[in-house]
Amino acid sequence: MKNSDRKILRQAGKRITPQRVLILETMREAGGHLDADEIYHLARQKAPRLSLSTVYRTLAMLKEAGLVDELHLGEEHYHYEIKGDGHHHLICQGCGKVVEFECPFSQEFLRDLGSGYDFEITGIHLDLVGYCAECRQGGQGDGERGR
Repeated sequence: MKNSDRKILRQAGKRITPQRVLILETMREAGGHLDADEIYHLARQKAPRLSLSTVYRTLAMLKEAGLVDELHLGEEHYHYEIKGDGHHHLICQGCGKVVEFECPFSQEFLRDLGSGYDFEITGIHLDLVGYCAECRQGGQGDGERGR
């Protein structure tokens, strides 16, 4: 667990427990977008007695504390990722593939947008949906394009 994570948890009045440390470390090591079940199975390799309900409670608390983002990536359940690296997502509606991308102009855009509306923007979450090349070639995206 990073010192900044510990500081954020303390500032939020949250205890630093072995389970919370394990779940954050598991997410950092695995990277990407993990659902609660994936986090549970990865973390149980190090702590076999960890329960799925502990994972869900911890994820809710970490979200509330601002350490993780809860993402809806076109599936019926949520995915989670460590907050703060400033990337966005392309999500295929055909196969569910998620591609991360960075947008170098987004910080300048947010600053200008906030200034123009006298609004302090504290974050952005951008998901662009469409069809990947494989799904377009397979005909999955034909009915959706051009609308």
